[in-house]
Amino acid sequence: MFDREYFDAGLYRVGTACEKWDGCRSRAGKDALPMWVADMDFPSPPAVQAALLQRAAHPTWGYTEVTDADLDAVRGFWLRRHGLEVAREHVVLLPCVVTGLKTAIRALTKPGDGVIIQSPVYGPFRMSVEVTGRRLADAPLTRDAQGRYHMDLNAVEDRCREGAKLMMLCSPHNPVSRLWSREELQALLDVLSRYGVPLVSDEIHADFVYAPGRFVPVLSLQRERVFSLCAASKTFNLAGLQTAFCFCADGTIRNRYRDALEEGGVVSGNIFGLEASRAAFNEGDAWLDGLMAYLDGNRAELAAQLRAELPEVTLTPMEATYLGWLDLRAAGLTCEELGRRTEAAGVVFTGGTFFGEEAGEGFLRINIACPRASIGEAVRRLKKALA
Repeated sequence: MFDREYFDAGLYRVGTACEKWDGCRSRAGKDALPMWVADMDFPSPPAVQAALLQRAAHPTWGYTEVTDADLDAVRGFWLRRHGLEVAREHVVLLPCVVTGLKTAIRALTKPGDGVIIQSPVYGPFRMSVEVTGRRLADAPLTRDAQGRYHMDLNAVEDRCREGAKLMMLCSPHNPVSRLWSREELQALLDVLSRYGVPLVSDEIHADFVYAPGRFVPVLSLQRERVFSLCAASKTFNLAGLQTAFCFCADGTIRNRYRDALEEGGVVSGNIFGLEASRAAFNEGDAWLDGLMAYLDGNRAELAAQLRAELPEVTLTPMEATYLGWLDLRAAGLTCEELGRRTEAAGVVFTGGTFFGEEAGEGFLRINIACPRASIGEAVRRLKKALA
């Protein structure tokens, strides 16, 4: 059922107050092709729609309890898909993963403390540090001749020696599509452990890993001083329902985390978010398997289109996520100029400087979670923009 024909059909989203399409077209014109914000142009699993319609049919939506069924759904999914066993008492509900990042910062650091990130990285990592009044302690990733990125553990250790109090990890990494290996993650944890620095790991892209790779949860390697953040929102396209989860087996920091949520007035348990997440986690496996086969084909299509049309553009090897990291520095254009040109050509990407002023200059991020035909059209419009 969830084959190429199903995903090729896509989904018409214009006129639904959709940030990806309506927000893009209000800025770049009605014919703009949005390849930017990280959500998908596919229907969510049928089981999700059925669960939402059934709950909406009951004509009141008052205060709602988070039940064991909600916790068991996410626990069962992570055990089934990633081999990670999580106790019920180790699960904390959140509105979204970015809230989880900010809460970890507030719970475990003080204003002025250093927080380690690895640029280029998802913009809210940097923004969460800045908005909470902490100090950005960047340990930038390094890039090899093939365009593949690596952790600079010497830089991480330098930031720890300088007094950083927390590290935020993106695993798998957005935007550079890296799947961190067990050995890389263990080496990172060993460095942090020498200095007693906790780690909060954004694992929202955990389900988007291409064979033969396999996602390694940080909690499968270490339970002390480690948080993991996840959600059904990225995997099943439910971001508008504002539901996410934190896993933390370390009781001391988990209690500090819960206290920080309470102090901030963060209350989670959106009635429809719970329904959708439970249905997705319990009944979405076949849909997800079909999606990953389709995205693997899209990944190959993007690489082929770039080779044929824009050989001067380097695509970072895509090991995970549905986000491609394009190196356009050979064009000699800033991200600002690239943005102007691509919008004029009718296609919108995420500019690289969103992920780091220096590390992202001259790069664009492309979202391939769309019908396959859109990828070729996006590359053709990018070629026009660069002409």
